[in-house]
Amino acid sequence: MADLTVGKKAPLFTLPSDGGQDISLSDYKGGKVILYFYPKDNTSGCTLEAQAFRANLEEFKKRGYSVLGVSRDSVKKHCNFRDKYELNFPLLSDEKETVCNLYGVMKEKSMYGKKYMGIERSTFIIDEKGVLVKEYRNVKAASHVNDLLRDLP
Repeated sequence: MADLTVGKKAPLFTLPSDGGQDISLSDYKGGKVILYFYPKDNTSGCTLEAQAFRANLEEFKKRGYSVLGVSRDSVKKHCNFRDKYELNFPLLSDEKETVCNLYGVMKEKSMYGKKYMGIERSTFIIDEKGVLVKEYRNVKAASHVNDLLRDLP
C-alpha cells in the first residue's frame, strides 16, 4: 500500500475505463477529483450511490470536481452498468486490485458466514496539485453523496 496520508500526494495510477480508453489520475492535474471505490456494479447500494453521483455531477463540476468510480468489475460490466443507469462519469476497471491495494480499500468482509476480500466503500478527495486532502472510509451508499455536497467547497 502506498503512503495514504492526507496532505501527501495521492498515488498515481492508470486504469481502463468504460469509455474504451485508459484513464490516469495525472490526466486530472489542475482539477479536483472525487475518486470513489465501490464493491460491485448492479448491486443495490452501488447503484444507489452511482445514481446519486449522476444526479449531482453538475454541482460537483461547478465546484471544480471530476468524479471517477472504481471497482473490480470488467470494462464490459462497467459499460452495461453505465448504460443501464445512464451514468455520466468514468467507471474504471481494477480487476487485478492494483489501485484498490494502493488506496487500501480491500478489506475482509463476511456474508452468510463466509469470509472474503472485498472493496470497502471509500472515497478520496484529491486537489489540483494531486494531493490527498480528505478520505472517507466505510461510507454509507444512501447518504454519501449528500455528505460530500455538504463537506466539499
